[in-house]
Amino acid sequence: MIQNIIAVLVFLVAAEHIFIMLLEMFYIKSAVAKKAFGVDSKLLERKEVRVLFANQGLYNGFLAAGLFWSFFVPEAMVIPLRIFFLACVIIAALYGSITANKKIIIKQGGLAILAMIIQVASI
Repeated sequence: MIQNIIAVLVFLVAAEHIFIMLLEMFYIKSAVAKKAFGVDSKLLERKEVRVLFANQGLYNGFLAAGLFWSFFVPEAMVIPLRIFFLACVIIAALYGSITANKKIIIKQGGLAILAMIIQVASI
């Protein structure tokens, strides 16, 4: 039962990072992205800024890929992969909360922190 809860949380973290990747890479000029990242239209007219967002989005996609990967590996690799990629998400959220917006730790890191706590406690 506990492993099912962890799997759902890991899936949700991965899906969240796919969503972030899509916003940052392809829909950065959308109203949703502007609101989510607190960026105004004038700033997004600069190609350099869009490129930076796209690069950041790619990294979010890699985090999601690693978490999704954990569903398709031999059983012995599942927990180490999840711990590693959840830790990466948590570290990124911590960094973002320190450098950009304090709410990032909850918005982007909350589910990952919960998944990590449950995963580690289940070992």
